[in-house]
Amino acid sequence: MNWITNYVRPRINSIFSRREVPENLWTKCDECGTMLFHRELSDNLNVCTNCGHHMAITPRDRFAALFDGGIFAEVEVPEPNADPLHFRDQKKYPDRMKAAQKKTGEKEAMLVATGEMGRTPIVAACQDFSFMGGSMGMYVGNAIIAAAEKAVELQRPLILFSAAGGARMQEGILSLMQMPRTTVAVQMLKEAGLPYIVVLTHPTTGGVTASYAMLGDVQIAEPNALICFAGPRVIEQTIREKLPEGFQRAEYLLDHGMLDRVTPRTEMKDELVTIIRMLLNMPPAIKGDLPAPEPTDAPTEDTPAEK
Repeated sequence: MNWITNYVRPRINSIFSRREVPENLWTKCDECGTMLFHRELSDNLNVCTNCGHHMAITPRDRFAALFDGGIFAEVEVPEPNADPLHFRDQKKYPDRMKAAQKKTGEKEAMLVATGEMGRTPIVAACQDFSFMGGSMGMYVGNAIIAAAEKAVELQRPLILFSAAGGARMQEGILSLMQMPRTTVAVQMLKEAGLPYIVVLTHPTTGGVTASYAMLGDVQIAEPNALICFAGPRVIEQTIREKLPEGFQRAEYLLDHGMLDRVTPRTEMKDELVTIIRMLLNMPPAIKGDLPAPEPTDAPTEDTPAEK
């Protein structure tokens, strides 16, 4: 036995060998190519600190930043028929669902929750684009109806974050029927006199844009979000013309009157709190944990104001 070969050399190699760095510690920005440390990116809500590009964010991460203290309660959504059409392409529909559930850790493409945002009680619904492209199926329709019913029951405003590629083809006409169903749910809110605010994120397309995503009392979008019914590539191939720069992006739609605001994700919470409290005729939110000041009586002639 050679002790130099069998002991000394492996010991030296273990001391000076280069440690492998986990691949998930850094993320490359799709827009500018900057390598971003995962903690820095997470703290900035998946917005590139170099160029401001808005990357995808899961509904749970969005809710953790939206609700006070990251505390929220999920709203139960009725389960639809798992495979109503027995649809199959390259895979069976149930197999695609299981793969999406394993990938995202979520049951379906929309999450509904209640909680407080800036000490303002709200109901929120958020689509997950990573779950089969955020496609609108029967579950998404049930989720929006459940969110609207919960908002009416609690007398709270509803905030919806849209992100979808359109209707879910595996459910055929049943997915298209969610367009009128969700429109009726929005009408429930309007009849109850409750605000309905839509935040359009990248991308919001297809039947989602043609229904609940464009029916808000206030329409807000994240910067550079693609918002359309048919995508720009389809339109270019149809009309055989070059489209304007930034066509169907959030800033373009804002300039042409289809949106009310374009707000960065890091400023979204404060923006939503301000808008909701204005619509509900509530006083401005008090930042921090200090209680709101007690109201004082207006000065009269007998009790002049202090100078």
